[in-house]
Amino acid sequence: MANAGNTVLVLGATGGIGGEVARQLRDRGWQVRALHRGVAQAGEQRDGVAWIRGDAMRREDVVAAAAGCDVIVHAVNPPGYRRWSELVLPMIDNTIAAATAVGATVVLPGTIYNYGPDAFPVLREDSPQRPHTRKGTVRVELERRLQQATEPHPLRAGTCRVLIVRAGDYFGPQVGNSWFSQGLVKPGQPVKAVNLPGAPGVGHQWSYLPDVARTMVQLLERRATLPAFARFHMAGHWDADGTQMAAAIGRTVVAHGGAAPHVRAFPWWLVTLAAPFVATLRELREMRYLWRQPVRMANDPLRAVLGEEPHTPLDAAVQATLLGLGCLPGAKAPLTAPGNPQSPARLPA
Repeated sequence: MANAGNTVLVLGATGGIGGEVARQLRDRGWQVRALHRGVAQAGEQRDGVAWIRGDAMRREDVVAAAAGCDVIVHAVNPPGYRRWSELVLPMIDNTIAAATAVGATVVLPGTIYNYGPDAFPVLREDSPQRPHTRKGTVRVELERRLQQATEPHPLRAGTCRVLIVRAGDYFGPQVGNSWFSQGLVKPGQPVKAVNLPGAPGVGHQWSYLPDVARTMVQLLERRATLPAFARFHMAGHWDADGTQMAAAIGRTVVAHGGAAPHVRAFPWWLVTLAAPFVATLRELREMRYLWRQPVRMANDPLRAVLGEEPHTPLDAAVQATLLGLGCLPGAKAPLTAPGNPQSPARLPA
């Protein structure tokens, strides 16, 4: 259990990963603050979280909110991928300024955008980061700035510590902006069909968001023993041929009294047609290369620190996700069907 004196500021607490980390840290005894522009009144207490009015794009807001904090969770991103190149780096600079002012640890949910095909099919913490997309280039620079902030510099007053946890595509009961909820199924509707974005036979890595948050929390509780700039990869759920997530969705729907959903290819052609007019679809199309070849992460360093990676069985995770998305008629006992994509299995060296 965390010490009562541990205080954390969460940027992006209304999003999937930020909200889940905030809840789990709160439940572990942390004092949790969340910065948000839409707070009705400064210092509002809600669900055990102190909400502070402010904007992650305003350095003075972030620095003020971080006063006395041990950790800053940087889980904020431009909505719908819009204005990525304009907003991502100024936001991380503000977080770095706040963290160095108080000597805090910055926690960052990492992405695989950082890597290009030369690093595939298995990504490790020291794999070369040579992206071939705009978002990937920005993320590489973001992590470079974080690493630089952990190193003493004569022109900088202080340093901070950094923890980066990289995982596959998120899914979970409170994840609205994800491939699972926006590509595979339709939130708020019974599952009649499941769309498969990947090329036939191509494996894909998924990560159940509560497991990702639990991993971050467990690493934070060991942060004093970690390097100043620490990176960890999660193995998550490995779907070896790109069809096993759809199969788990089908099992869950049938277990809740529905008909087995039809499985079909994701309409990439429609994305291509609409991309010139919709910024979000343009950005999604740019990331299609991640569905055309298998990309998997090895988690050996994580296992060395934690012993085992937090891991919810796939069918139980899918059931919770579909319930949270309003795709099932009601709750039942968690499913534990065998034969699902297994992880975290150790990958060959």
